[in-house]
Amino acid sequence: MKKAIFLFLTTGLFSAFTACAQRPSPQAKVSETTSAGVKITIDYSQPAVKGRTIGKDIAPYGKVWRTGANEATWMEVSKDVKVEGKALKAGKYGIWTIPGEKEWTIIFNSKSNVSGTAYSEADDVLRVKVKPGKSASFTERLTFTIAKTGLVSLAWGDHQVNFNVK
Repeated sequence: MKKAIFLFLTTGLFSAFTACAQRPSPQAKVSETTSAGVKITIDYSQPAVKGRTIGKDIAPYGKVWRTGANEATWMEVSKDVKVEGKALKAGKYGIWTIPGEKEWTIIFNSKSNVSGTAYSEADDVLRVKVKPGKSASFTERLTFTIAKTGLVSLAWGDHQVNFNVK
C-alpha cells in the first residue's frame, strides 16, 4: 500500500514538473522603479511569432487580446499614476489590449489573477488609446520593457506599442 501511494505521488509530481517544463510560452517578469518613485511590475507569458502574422493569425486586429499567453498578463503600480494622462489608482491590474493597424487600446482590468480567456469588459478600470509603431528590430517573443521615465514598451515581431505611466 505504501509503495502504491509513493508511486502515485511521484508520478503526480513528475507530471506537474513536465507540464511546466513543456509550457510553449515562457513566463517573464519585468520591474522598474521610475525616477518619480513609482514601482511598475509586469508579469506575462511570451508567445512567439513563429512565422505568423500579428493582427491576422495571432492577436487579431479589432478583438480583445490577453496581451501574452497562458494566464492573463498583469501590471502593478505602487502609487497612483496617470497612464497616457488618465488616472489609475495604485494596485494590480490585468492588461488586455485591442490591437489595431493604426491604434491599440490598452485596457486595465480589475481582474489580474485570471485565465487568459476570462476577460470581462464590465471589470475594466481604464482604457487608453495609443499609436503603434515599427520596432527597431524583430522580436520573436513578446517582450515588455519599462524605462526610468515610466515609458512602458511592448515589442513583438516588428511591432512596438508604447504607453506612458507617470
